[in-house]
Amino acid sequence: MATFTAGKKNVRKKESAGRPSDRASGSFVEPGDTTMADIWKYSQRPDTSFDPPTMNRSIDQRRDNRRQGRQGDLSFSILDRSIEPREELRSNVLQNDRIRKSMGMLEQATGLQGTPAPGVWPFNQTARTPASEMKRRTYTPQKPPMTSEFDVSDTVGFTPARSFLTPSAKLSMSMGEPTRNLQASMLSSPQYDNSMLDQTGVTMDMTRANLLLQEDPGQLATEGLFDEFLNAFKKHQSLTDVFALVSEYERLCHEQVTMLDRLMTKTLPSQKSFSRTLQVLRLLTQEKATWRLIGSLYQDRQMSAEDQDPGSIIVDRIHTEHLSEREIADSLFERDAVVRQHQIVVDWLESVAADQSAFSYNKVQFYSHSVCWENTLHDLQQRAVSGSSTRETMVTSLDPDAPIRENRPLADLDKEDETRLLLNVFANIRAGKLEEAQRLCKESGQAWRAASLEGWRLYHDRNMTSVHTSGDLAPIEGNMYRDIWKNVCWRMAEDERFHLYERAIYAVLSGNLRELLPACDLWEDCLWGYFKVLVDQEVEREIRDQLRSDRALQPLPQGYYTKDLTPPKIFQELHAHPNQKVEAQAKEKLHLIQKYIILGDIDTLLEEMSEWLRENNPRPSHHLVRFMAHLALTLRSLGLQTREEICVSVIEAYVKDLISDNKTELVAIYVSQLPADLQVVWYAKFLEGIHDKNQRQYCLQLAEDAGLDVAAITKKVVETLRFKEDGEPGSDIVRTAALEAATSQEDRRKIEAIDWLVFDPSQRAEAVKQSNAIIRTFLATTKHDAAREVFKKLPEDSIDVIIRNWKAMAGSVSPPAEDTNAIREYLCIKAYLDALDAYNDWFAHYHNKKPGPPCLPDDANFHDKVRYEHEHKEYEMELERWDQTVLALTKGVSGTMYNVLLFVDGGWMVDQTFDEEDEEVDEVRLSQMQRLRELCIPKMCLLLHSVLHSTRQFNHCLVLADIMASEQYQLYKVFRKPELKQVLSRLRESSLQLLDQNLDALGYEIAS
Repeated sequence: MATFTAGKKNVRKKESAGRPSDRASGSFVEPGDTTMADIWKYSQRPDTSFDPPTMNRSIDQRRDNRRQGRQGDLSFSILDRSIEPREELRSNVLQNDRIRKSMGMLEQATGLQGTPAPGVWPFNQTARTPASEMKRRTYTPQKPPMTSEFDVSDTVGFTPARSFLTPSAKLSMSMGEPTRNLQASMLSSPQYDNSMLDQTGVTMDMTRANLLLQEDPGQLATEGLFDEFLNAFKKHQSLTDVFALVSEYERLCHEQVTMLDRLMTKTLPSQKSFSRTLQVLRLLTQEKATWRLIGSLYQDRQMSAEDQDPGSIIVDRIHTEHLSEREIADSLFERDAVVRQHQIVVDWLESVAADQSAFSYNKVQFYSHSVCWENTLHDLQQRAVSGSSTRETMVTSLDPDAPIRENRPLADLDKEDETRLLLNVFANIRAGKLEEAQRLCKESGQAWRAASLEGWRLYHDRNMTSVHTSGDLAPIEGNMYRDIWKNVCWRMAEDERFHLYERAIYAVLSGNLRELLPACDLWEDCLWGYFKVLVDQEVEREIRDQLRSDRALQPLPQGYYTKDLTPPKIFQELHAHPNQKVEAQAKEKLHLIQKYIILGDIDTLLEEMSEWLRENNPRPSHHLVRFMAHLALTLRSLGLQTREEICVSVIEAYVKDLISDNKTELVAIYVSQLPADLQVVWYAKFLEGIHDKNQRQYCLQLAEDAGLDVAAITKKVVETLRFKEDGEPGSDIVRTAALEAATSQEDRRKIEAIDWLVFDPSQRAEAVKQSNAIIRTFLATTKHDAAREVFKKLPEDSIDVIIRNWKAMAGSVSPPAEDTNAIREYLCIKAYLDALDAYNDWFAHYHNKKPGPPCLPDDANFHDKVRYEHEHKEYEMELERWDQTVLALTKGVSGTMYNVLLFVDGGWMVDQTFDEEDEEVDEVRLSQMQRLRELCIPKMCLLLHSVLHSTRQFNHCLVLADIMASEQYQLYKVFRKPELKQVLSRLRESSLQLLDQNLDALGYEIAS
């Protein structure tokens, strides 16, 4: 049913050659054949008229021109799906690639041939539907503001300074010369224009050519949409800006759809990338429509919740005694939010159809601007003049009812024109452009058909409530006999002798769903038909309940209320539609989202989106995941009661896509929309893949700007890398001791992880703790080089920085036990590494730098002996210097090793401070420290004994034995039996050496 508002058209009966005969009269409908005259008669108003234009050119000339293929100002419609172009016109009309493409897409879109190609329709102004005058402006979908600078030159990068991508997503592509064939095809395209030339007017823009040569130009061209959505989201953070944000999303999608549509005109269908680009275009077109639906529908729902007044309904019903049909309908839409929102769905579907039709097809060419059926008229005139007979099967009269009344066809060309006209009239009604449909009828010489489309208007007489001060009466609006007109339309829609789309036209106006659906081949068309009839029934029911009229209204057609329509039942029928194409479209993801938005079932919507993101299902495209994430954020901003855990899972999926696509600048903002614990997890996972130092600092700055807990995140990064183990070694690699001690790639990642904690001085304490933990692991696996690298990552002033930070925060209060123990452990590690370094220096000097004595040949002469004496003296001097260096190094290495063995305040790797109130003791750390004592102290004792024994300090070796056995240090407790046996064996050797020096076993002089 058409929407209900009053309007004015001057319609007046006029005698002419094409005037219908008055075959219906009175206030009721006689049974029998329905004629166009019946429709026309009951659509008239006392003061209106349609004047058919006069004939202004020769019919013979028009017919000859038509057969010669001369073009008018208009071209064929994409909605003309049922006829083939005439062969004589094919060369002129279909040589245009754009028109040929549009014709093919038209045949798909209307369903008589092929499969529809939805999603290729750029944005257009919101359709002005017949009901738009009675609703508040905010109820109907609004067109988002357009940017004046957006044109085709921007979309494909004609000027390098004005790319269609945001600065952060510039296309990085080679600027090589396009292939000769592609260049020739683009130059020969009818869409080729000056924008494809450079300033000289002769060179193609290389950016467009390279874009077309990409494997997936649609995906590549829309990469900037992710950044643009982020900028829009950051710009409209306030909850009061949610509808402005939705409008901005729609505008951004529109610009991308327009750009892709321009790109598609330059893409050869044979290219493999054609299908991928088309998929992106369809997705973005549906996304744009969905944002428009959300903006219009939820804005009305929010206003309805705020403006709801329980007493308003009672007041409205009290004052309905003298209301006209239009006033009753206005009152219904004003007070009943459910009916109003049903109409919003109709307006939305019509606006989407208007967008699709605006750029996808050109308006149909009608060759007559004076009379209809000019070829039939010409044949009849020729017969009358020459007396020759035409085909006996052709009509003999030219009134609108002649083909049905005589059961004879029109001329072939007129039949094609009639079909084309009906398709375009129905398409315009589908797009909410009733005035455009009437204009087409008048321009084709069928003013009577334009008048027949007027009968739906609701009756309203303003003179019943007020009269102008001049005394002039205002014109009466609408159709007083709309009930009779509606019955006639219903009967005509059921008459199978009329064309499918003519029946559909009047089925729409009369609310006949059964006859309307056969003309609807797409999910959107069927949904529009259901909701159109639903609104018709709701308004008709209200009018008949509230109208007080002197004339009894004609009963509604039989079967008008046979189907009890509700939105849930409508969608159930669409899911089980007999047309497999409609059924398949009803299960598409974007259509399911639109369905649940219309039903207001947010929980089910979120469950569906969560199901699409499960690992066992095919992964949705990144654009779809982006849309779902922003939809979840929008629903949250609207204050709807949503399942937060599902919203979080959808946002997590989008964050995962951003991380995998390396969209560095976008991750932090969307991670900030997650709960605090997940913020740490996901941003830490993102930072794990960042290795460049400058890039790391930039990512931390982005996290801080987004309000993330940087300290917790960096700690999580280091801990994650700490516990990440090396991959399984290859089966052909022999694991040797040297290979085990070497620094692996995984070890290198652990070492570099400390960099995350040294950027900020306030995290120095945490840096020390994490470094200690990593070093403990390396020491336990004897990876001493890796341990040294970790230790060098920490600045030398780390302890001073920790103490200063604590004093600045807590004053004179003692640092917590955790920090104190970390500092102590840091010093223990430093002492151990220093001891190892000292030992390595001693070992290298002792074994590698000892000078060798000179050699005197057996047959040496005098000169050889003299040279030998000089070399021997030099040798003795070098040996003395070596001995002194060895003693100095021995003293140094002994001191560093004793620093480990005799570490102050409890011993090496033993915590000194404990917090009695701290119940969370790190048992793992304590266990690791004890294990290190068991590994490192026996080793340190053996090394120290080796140094002392090698330098013949045997008495000092026994002093080491006293220290090991001392109860003060209790070093013997960390020795296992094999290690203890080994140490005792070494001590025995030292004792034997002392006995050889005439000393006792402990190094004391033997008493005489």
